[in-house]
Amino acid sequence: MSSQRRSYESGHKPKCLVVVDDTAEWDRAVYYASRWAVRVGGGVVMLRVIEIPDQNQQWLGVADVMRAEAIDIAEQALDRASGRANGVAGITPERVIREGDTIAQIRKAIEADVDITTLVLAASDGPDGPGPIVTAMVRHLGSFPVPVVVVASSLTDDDIDALT
Repeated sequence: MSSQRRSYESGHKPKCLVVVDDTAEWDRAVYYASRWAVRVGGGVVMLRVIEIPDQNQQWLGVADVMRAEAIDIAEQALDRASGRANGVAGITPERVIREGDTIAQIRKAIEADVDITTLVLAASDGPDGPGPIVTAMVRHLGSFPVPVVVVASSLTDDDIDALT
């Protein structure tokens, strides 16, 4: 871990990092993190990662338009997720948009905020596997800088309430 966690020092509070993506199960991670935050007096940081393919210099204008559209979509997704967190737990999460490889940007978001103590993801119970982020994370779990909580998409609100 390159940055010492400071979440329990004076003037700090523990936070969960939740990745808001386009999968159906993101809601389970937001619900879990929001309930956890209320229980421990912590906070939630919501991350949306956008991936814009590299463009040649001659296509720079197209890349700028693509980036602007991706940021707009990211803001809308974070609006929905923040609204859910507020409705569930009466909290206003921090919002972060980063550009690049998802796993690398998750790591950078954690390194940038010494109060993040946990990464919360949700896993699909569908036939296609747990989802792209959970699948990609499996390769990195042994070297990850904070604990990772994976919430099953089959858990109901009542189930999560009992766990948090």
